[in-house]
Amino acid sequence: MKKKYWLVKSEPEAFSIDDLMKCNNQTTFWDGVRNYQARNYLRDECKIGDSLLFYHSNSEPTGVVGICEVVKNGYPDFTAFDSDSKHFDEKSVPENPTWFMVDIKFKKKFARIVILDEIKSNVKLKNMKLVQRGNRLSVMPIEKEEFDEIVKMGN
Repeated sequence: MKKKYWLVKSEPEAFSIDDLMKCNNQTTFWDGVRNYQARNYLRDECKIGDSLLFYHSNSEPTGVVGICEVVKNGYPDFTAFDSDSKHFDEKSVPENPTWFMVDIKFKKKFARIVILDEIKSNVKLKNMKLVQRGNRLSVMPIEKEEFDEIVKMGN
């Protein structure tokens, strides 16, 4: 299968790239996604070896802060089954899970944050889903050229 590229968003107060760096083996599960389209990406399309841009959202400033890699294909998000979890969903059950997640591993933290305004003003990124009006998904596909351009900007 052809390698794919993704952008994943997290509020740094909830989970930051620094938090990922502190995880055991710098690896964790990407849980709590509660949008059906983003769920479909995690369940059906994100595969081991895919590259992810890690984006800090709802912060000042917002932007891409580093790179991760998918290390486990999509599987049921067990936080949906845990009534003590902030991601609990009583309609999702192990026998018929609604929500899915992947495992990710830290690869690199950028020398500097690539802020959203820079991304919007870069002509090479004008078609990126992130900058399109109304696109607020926490997991979205990106093109290899977009990935490479943002990596270049962050170094």
